[in-house]
Amino acid sequence: MIKTLRKRFIRIAVLAVTAVLLMLCLIVNIANYASVDRDLIRMLQMISGNQGTVPQMPQGVKPDGKQGGGFTPETPFSTRYFVLRYDDEGVLVNADLGSIAAVTTDDTTAYLQVATKHGVGYGWSNGYRYYVVKNGENRNMAIFLDAHRDLQTVKTTAWLSLAAMLFCVACVYLVVTLLSRRAIDPVVKASKKQKQFITDASHELKTPITVIATSLKVLEMETGENKWIDKSLAQTEKLRDLVNSLVSLSRMDEEQSPLKMCDFSLSDAVSETVGSFADFAAANGHMLTAEIAPEILYHGDEYAIRQMVSILLDNAVKYASDGSPIRLTLEKGKKGPVLRTVNCCEGLTQQQADKLFDRFYRVDQSRTTGGFGIGLSMARSIAEGHKGSIKATCREENKIEFTVSLGKCV
Repeated sequence: MIKTLRKRFIRIAVLAVTAVLLMLCLIVNIANYASVDRDLIRMLQMISGNQGTVPQMPQGVKPDGKQGGGFTPETPFSTRYFVLRYDDEGVLVNADLGSIAAVTTDDTTAYLQVATKHGVGYGWSNGYRYYVVKNGENRNMAIFLDAHRDLQTVKTTAWLSLAAMLFCVACVYLVVTLLSRRAIDPVVKASKKQKQFITDASHELKTPITVIATSLKVLEMETGENKWIDKSLAQTEKLRDLVNSLVSLSRMDEEQSPLKMCDFSLSDAVSETVGSFADFAAANGHMLTAEIAPEILYHGDEYAIRQMVSILLDNAVKYASDGSPIRLTLEKGKKGPVLRTVNCCEGLTQQQADKLFDRFYRVDQSRTTGGFGIGLSMARSIAEGHKGSIKATCREENKIEFTVSLGKCV
C-alpha cells in the first residue's frame, strides 16, 4: 500500500505541475502569436492606407507606436510584400511585385483566386498574411505580406517553451521522487502503527478464541449436540477467519510483498477452485458454470491466486439473487490473463460497486449474510501484488461483473 501511495503521490504532483506549466506554455504562445499577428495586421493597414506601398519615414522622426511598433527607417526596405489590383469581375488590373522576389507573375493567378474567393477582410495563404480591401468603385486591392519569418519565430518560441516545460517537469519529477518519502512519512508511520496493532491484537485474540472453541467442543462431547453450542462454534470459527484475514491483509500491505512467486498452471488452479465451489453453489440454489482457457501458465503466488478466486466465488454465492446462475471465465488477454465472474445482484448501483473494495464496506449493513467486508479488499491486494487490477461493473439486467486483469503470463 505504501509503495502504491507513494507512486500515486508522485503521479498527482507531477500531473498537477505539468497541467500548470502546460497552461502557462499555451498562454505564452497564444499571446506571442497574437502579438505577431497584430503587428502584421498593422503593417497591412499601413500599406493599405498608403495606396499599396510601405510609407517612408522621414529621417530623424521617431516611429509612431500607435501605427505599428518596431517601425524603423529600414522597414520600407526589409518588408516583403506584393499587391494585386483587380476589378469586381476578378480581372487582374495590376500586380506590384517590386518588393518581393519569391513571387512571379505566373504565381499571381493563384493568389488572385484566393483574394476574390475570400472577399474583403484578413486571411492566411501559404505563409502570407493578406488583406483585401475595396478602394473605389469597381476597384479592389489585395495586399499579401510575407509572414514566413514571423511564423518561424512563433514556431521556434513554441518549441523552446515546450522544451523548457519538459525540462521543468523532469526536474519536478526528480525533486518530488526524492521528497516523496518525507511527504508521506506521517501516513507510513500511521500505517505501521495500524499493522502493529492488528498483529498484536491478532496474537492476543487467537489464544482466547482457541480456548473458547476447545471448551465448546468439550462441552458438546459431555452434553451431546446442542444448537446453541453449534451456533457458538460457528461464530467462533467466523471470528478466527476474521483474525486470519486481517493478518493476511496487513501483510499484503507491506512494502516487501509476502507473495511467493513460482510458475504454475493458472488454468488448473482456477478449474480446481471452481470445482470445490460447485457443490456449495448448488446447495445455495445457484448453478456455477465456468469457461476456462486451457494451458495458461503463469508466474505468481498460486496459493494467493486460489484465494482470490475463492473470495470472488464466495462473494458471488452469498450475494447473488435467489436461484440465479453464476458464471466464471478465464482467458488470455493482450497484457495478461483476465478472470471474470458474473452474477445477478439486485439494487446495486455503480457508485456502490466502486466502494466494494474498500475495507469493511458492506452495501447493506443490516444483512447477516456474508463476512466483514474485507474479502474483496483482500482480492484487490492480491491482484495488485501480481501487477494487475480488479474492478466491479454494474451491467444491464441487475448483473454485476468482477474483472481481474493480471500481469503478463510466463
